[in-house]
Amino acid sequence: MTELIKSDNELENELFKSVYSKTPDYIKNLNLMNFDNKGFFSFTLKKEHLLPYDEKTNPQGLNLEEWFANYAKEAKVSTAGIRGPQNILFPQDTRFPINLVGIVLATLAKALVAKEKYPDKRIVKVAGCEVRYNSKLFLDAIARIQAANGIETLVPADRQTIPIWLASFLAFKLDLLGGEYITSSHGISVKNATKDLNCQGSQYLPEESMEFVNKIQEIFDEVKENGSYIIKISAEDNPLINESVMKSIDNGVDLYVEYLKSGVAKDINLDLIKSFNSKIVIENVGGSAYRTLSRVLNKLGISDKFSWFNTEEDPFFHSIGKYNITPKGEKAFYDYSVDATVLAKKSDGTKFFPVINTLHYDEKLKDFPVGTAVLITDPDHDRLTITQTESIKRIPDLENLGIDYIQLSDDVVLTVFTANQAFLMLMDFWAKQLKTQGLWKNHPRFMIKTTASALSWDEWAAKNDVKVVNVPVGFKEIANIMKKVELKIKNNPDKEVIVDDVFGNSINLGVNPRLLFGGEESGGMIMGTEDLIKSQHGRCAVAMREKSATEAIIVASALIAELASLHVSLSEYLSNVFNRNKIIGRFDTRVDIAYYNESEPDINKLKQAKVEGEALRTKNDLFYLSLAIAKRQDVISMEEVIKVLNDRFFSEGLNFNNLKSIKFVGDGTYLEFDDKYIEIRPSGTDAKTKAYGGGLNKEDIEKYAAVLGNYSGERTYLHQSLISDEFYNSAKDIAMDYYLKFVEKDANNEPFDIPEYNFN
Repeated sequence: MTELIKSDNELENELFKSVYSKTPDYIKNLNLMNFDNKGFFSFTLKKEHLLPYDEKTNPQGLNLEEWFANYAKEAKVSTAGIRGPQNILFPQDTRFPINLVGIVLATLAKALVAKEKYPDKRIVKVAGCEVRYNSKLFLDAIARIQAANGIETLVPADRQTIPIWLASFLAFKLDLLGGEYITSSHGISVKNATKDLNCQGSQYLPEESMEFVNKIQEIFDEVKENGSYIIKISAEDNPLINESVMKSIDNGVDLYVEYLKSGVAKDINLDLIKSFNSKIVIENVGGSAYRTLSRVLNKLGISDKFSWFNTEEDPFFHSIGKYNITPKGEKAFYDYSVDATVLAKKSDGTKFFPVINTLHYDEKLKDFPVGTAVLITDPDHDRLTITQTESIKRIPDLENLGIDYIQLSDDVVLTVFTANQAFLMLMDFWAKQLKTQGLWKNHPRFMIKTTASALSWDEWAAKNDVKVVNVPVGFKEIANIMKKVELKIKNNPDKEVIVDDVFGNSINLGVNPRLLFGGEESGGMIMGTEDLIKSQHGRCAVAMREKSATEAIIVASALIAELASLHVSLSEYLSNVFNRNKIIGRFDTRVDIAYYNESEPDINKLKQAKVEGEALRTKNDLFYLSLAIAKRQDVISMEEVIKVLNDRFFSEGLNFNNLKSIKFVGDGTYLEFDDKYIEIRPSGTDAKTKAYGGGLNKEDIEKYAAVLGNYSGERTYLHQSLISDEFYNSAKDIAMDYYLKFVEKDANNEPFDIPEYNFN
């Protein structure tokens, strides 16, 4: 039996003890695949493994059929890889959604699909990971399974961590068939996932995921028919596991720096940063961003302008976001994730930032001058939160602007900008830089944003002649629009590019347009380049396919440097952007409703809580979704929608008389008022509801988002009288059909031709 590992971190130790005590002996004693064996070996998947464990009747049971049913369900809707909790101490524990056996099966299935599509071809993929528990094991498993099936895998030198955007960039730049990246983004420490990257470097769309999901089903069918299925695992030193290519390009940093210099890292930005006379702090949550980002900044000649927090890699993320008490006041380990923008409420009702509170900036920043900017990035280094210290005298102005803050001392506060606020500043600043360089008028400009992102972005774009394409939540949706635009430019370079957004509008982007900005309110963004980005074998792109905190950091640093020379704070600049562009919808909010404690170490309790939570999430979703679909199909009128909502929520102080429309937007329901919007969206990865709002009054949108997001979803008499049970129960399927039509219209389905690779 494996002994309990121990940590020097008291809170992590408590987590280890809890996980260990809740793991049954038969799981602790499992030895299905020993990846400590560096040579070739095989694993025989048996019929018994598909069925539940029973000490007497099926001691080899792994319950893989139940695992697979849940895995397949998530593959259909996932917005960012197939995520889930894992047993951090015993990764072969198939009771958890993410486990070694599941990783092996999914990798094998993807390999078989690739071999069928490209017989007798040299198939090359990239694989990487960040710092989470078991990530290196999963990376090893992926590379060795692919090698055993004749697929070459480029892995970082010494299997070091790399960011998600670098894996994505290399998949596109080197014309690979795709990649595998192990992360759960800013999720809690015990979560993990694989983000499957296609040949464009973008995350799989649901139909791509279903190809390998169906292949797993074929494997299971063969096991049922023949009793077993042999899975081969190559030796660790198999020549198809290739470190030399990544080593020769400094794990991709050289190519990425070259790309940055064609975009946001032009001299106009670098010169500003070099002239900065102070330090910008980079908060390196989890430690894994440091390895790559520090080298990028060094090669750009600006590394001396930054100070770093948390440069050591730590799967417990330096205790960031971790507590020994739940939001309900129960004594238990609780993880708020590492999303710095998460807001919670104390028992007395006051709001606080549970993640930022654990960063201890009252101590860490006390010797830094007022005006110091802190740029917070997550473990896979794709999201960015921008903060800055300011005088406490600025509080009235901050509150008028809707900027949240934390008091650090008697004299200093830390302003915490939402991504909606931060990215508005960055797009405004970068537009100014393009104009200063005389480049702005060379191409029509457009942006791609998620519906849940700020109204202020749309307003700013309208004032600056930038076209906006709204899409569902998820960066793969942004990448899908990019690919549609690129196909139209390629096929008809002299014609106007017209694409549909998820609202059903046709957006004319002009002739040969360029992407100014692509992003989402959760903190991920990308910016395009003036010249189309070319891969080594000639494919072209308007921008890269994954959000990059490095791009955001470079633009933000240039802005911070320019403002410092003018003695202007970021919050003052935001006010200037609002005023200069006459922006009305200045405020935004997001409410995250989690229906259970994701950190619960008892998997049976966790599963039960998740099932119950998913039911609550779905019920909430269907109340609004059925109204939106019914309105779209003319089953009910807009007046009737308003009556239903007023009937239910008038007693809670909400009024829907100025509701203009209710629409399904690919993954949620969007309510457009004449003074605000509210979007209610079920999480694509967990038992959570997310409620977003933007508008003219912060208190107003916070109230609407909280009430609508937390509603039980119980159907009222009026709701039932207008929408039949049959229609209500079919609303989800109808919505999925609408979503797939949106994704597939004008889709860039050009076949990928595997090139003759010129690396070793």
